[in-house]
Amino acid sequence: MSTPTKLTRFKQNVMSKYQIYNSIFMTLPFDTITKTVVLLPLFHETCKKGFESGDDPTTIVETFFKKYQGRRNKESQINLLFRFIQYIERQVVLFDAVEDAAFSVVHNMEGIGTLRSLKENAEAENKKQLLQDYLEAFKVRIVLTAHPTQFYPGTVLGIITDLAEAIKSDNLIEINSLLAQLGKTPFFKDKKPTPYDEAVNLIWYLKNVFYHSFGSIYDYVQDNIFEGKEIENSIINIGFWPGGDRDGNPFVTPQITLDVAKKLKESIIKNYIKDVKYLRRRLTFKGIRERVIDLNHKLHNTLLHRNDNFQVTLDEFRNELKEIRDQLITEHQSLFVEKLTTLINRTTLFGYHFASLDIRQDSRVHDSMFTALVTELIDSDSELFPKNYFELPLDQQLKLLSEVKGSVRDITFKDELAINISETIKAMKTIQEENGEIACNRYIISNNQTTLNVLQLFAMLKIVAFHESLTADIVPLFETVTDLEASPKVMEELYTNPNYRAHLEERDNKQTIMLGFSDGTKDGGYLMANWAIFKAKEALTELSRRYGIGVIFFDGRGGPPARGGGKTHQFYASLGPTIEDKEIQLTIQGQTISSNFGTVDSSQYNMEQLISSGISNRLNDKNIAMLPDDKSVMDNLANISYQTYVDFKNHPMFLPYLERMSTLKYYAKTNIGSRPSKRGKSSKLVFEDLRAIPFVGSWSQLKQNVPGFFGVGTALKHYEDKDEFDKVKTLYHNSSFFKTLVENSMMSLSKSFFDLTKYMAEDEEFGAFWTVIYKEYETSKRLLLKLTGYGELMENEPVGKASINVRESIVLPLLTIQQYALKKIQELEKAEVRDLKQIEIYEKIVMRSLFGNINASRNSA
Repeated sequence: MSTPTKLTRFKQNVMSKYQIYNSIFMTLPFDTITKTVVLLPLFHETCKKGFESGDDPTTIVETFFKKYQGRRNKESQINLLFRFIQYIERQVVLFDAVEDAAFSVVHNMEGIGTLRSLKENAEAENKKQLLQDYLEAFKVRIVLTAHPTQFYPGTVLGIITDLAEAIKSDNLIEINSLLAQLGKTPFFKDKKPTPYDEAVNLIWYLKNVFYHSFGSIYDYVQDNIFEGKEIENSIINIGFWPGGDRDGNPFVTPQITLDVAKKLKESIIKNYIKDVKYLRRRLTFKGIRERVIDLNHKLHNTLLHRNDNFQVTLDEFRNELKEIRDQLITEHQSLFVEKLTTLINRTTLFGYHFASLDIRQDSRVHDSMFTALVTELIDSDSELFPKNYFELPLDQQLKLLSEVKGSVRDITFKDELAINISETIKAMKTIQEENGEIACNRYIISNNQTTLNVLQLFAMLKIVAFHESLTADIVPLFETVTDLEASPKVMEELYTNPNYRAHLEERDNKQTIMLGFSDGTKDGGYLMANWAIFKAKEALTELSRRYGIGVIFFDGRGGPPARGGGKTHQFYASLGPTIEDKEIQLTIQGQTISSNFGTVDSSQYNMEQLISSGISNRLNDKNIAMLPDDKSVMDNLANISYQTYVDFKNHPMFLPYLERMSTLKYYAKTNIGSRPSKRGKSSKLVFEDLRAIPFVGSWSQLKQNVPGFFGVGTALKHYEDKDEFDKVKTLYHNSSFFKTLVENSMMSLSKSFFDLTKYMAEDEEFGAFWTVIYKEYETSKRLLLKLTGYGELMENEPVGKASINVRESIVLPLLTIQQYALKKIQELEKAEVRDLKQIEIYEKIVMRSLFGNINASRNSA
């Protein structure tokens, strides 16, 4: 019997099951649900037919009210819209759970891109030793960020997990109970979470998902590729930003950082205790049982910080486990030895730190902090800096910063900025002493523009806490197109600085450089951002190789293609030999954590895809550099799209459109995250202050997804008009990198729905601007289909397309309600007498509709 296709498996195990369990949901004995479920299908049909007929959201909602709610008063009608929103939110959760439950059935867990496939291909080509060599040096680090783009509180995440497990086993009684629980559980938070709350929310994934999935991956590599031998490399690890990332977030304090590090250590020790308890039940043999019980007591003491003489360090813990394993092998026929090896492997992966806490701050804030700190040092007659330091030429400042020796000692700083930076650096040192160096050994400088930015931090780290033993890496983050172009100059100045170079030699001659996709796209548009980063990586690779430095690229990626997301593993499989790729590092944030890494199955599958993407090309001799002619075409496409996007950004209606026609300002009012939605304090909307998440998310709510395609169509049309479209086709067929860009842009287009906002074309103020966007959408869609030869968008991804279609169908009423409310707010704002109560009601509708729309999209921001 033949195996059903992936699409068939999706239809059987996701779409069909969703329909069945949704019908159970509809029969729950709650008064509000009973009335809502009768009317929602009618409203959905009204929306669908209305948009097909060219109606606007206001007409659609009012038509529905007139037909089905004619006898109800205005308040009753508004309440019904709120109930629709609540019910649709829960339909999205149900679909998430069904999709999660079916993941291992829909996806081939041993197919292309998995470790088994990688191993079998290597064996077939007699390259297993080469594969081992690569894995002994190769690493993948995913970094969970402090930018939440999902609105599910922890209670709902727990329901999704339990619901997915119940659906896997078709446990109807449990499913019914959980759906009832879902119907009663609130979906929104009354107050903003603190950075510590955000950390706790993400630690849930560490404890319940990554601990198991990463452990399974490492066990598989050791057992099947290294045939049981010890591996001198962790291969995979996790970075962590909540509690460490203070860029634009004044609520992240040094104490928060210490508290999060403590929570991480407590969490991993609790997981170890669970595993040791399991071993207690199995290792009941004489001479071993006592050792396991002893280890369990010591872990508890370490967790509770009691009885210092009866605690256990990480090295002692690992050594004791290894000795117990040796005893099992020699005295007890290796019974349960694999369980012990699994725990030893987990200590290799997670240590006592669980995840490496990164510290991040903006270079402009650093400059102010540095100025405050040095000013106080000079005023206190410290000899660390000359009194005329700030009057020195730049080259002398750089020399002095790189050569500085000594300590701030017991100086008590008075300036808040000086206190903050000094206490943050001391916190890093403390965490290293408590949880191990890897627990907090990177400081990222966002918006890094100059060599001075790096050396200011270099000096502060040394004089405040680390002195002549700087056990931390400084990671410059280049974000804008201009900064990306300047990055090789900055790094060469650092590589040729004797003192910074000496520091790199102490750090194994490795330099991590972070590149920001989110702000790059906001600054330069989709094609230019990705191409500028590609070129920067090439230039930085060549430079680093020339100086004997192993450069590691850390990609700041968001969820959607517009922020460097989408088919991420395909990017890493397409870079070629001119870009260093011995390590893959990238941020995973918000919805992408739950959608790609939210279950043990999805986490293991997607992590294996990342590992394989970094290794398979070299094994298969496909690691080919981009041809000069193709580079020329790519350069031209990027430049044309960049100019198109910049012109669009400079349009006088650009900011007013976002401010008044989108949900931009409502992001700040939601209680999704601790960080403010913009950088500056100005009450006026300033483009540079805009955060990438609300920027991209607002276009997504409009179903216009501008950052994922704008400029692409115009660039392609340039070649069509010159009758040179074949050049672009050649680039598409030759370059996996360009092909991935194209496929991700098609995903953005697939999630667009311009019928929702077509009414704006008639708007006296914004009509022309809306038409500019729509024409670029149409041009991009037509020419991407022409380029790929597809009949429809995402033709090569039928399952992804089917999932998007179901989700878009579920939220269609939600989108309609949101646009209806936005239009009402605009009308009420223009009225001679503003009805503040009504405005507040409609604003609440907009904010509540944000939740479901974002959760349904899975990678909208």
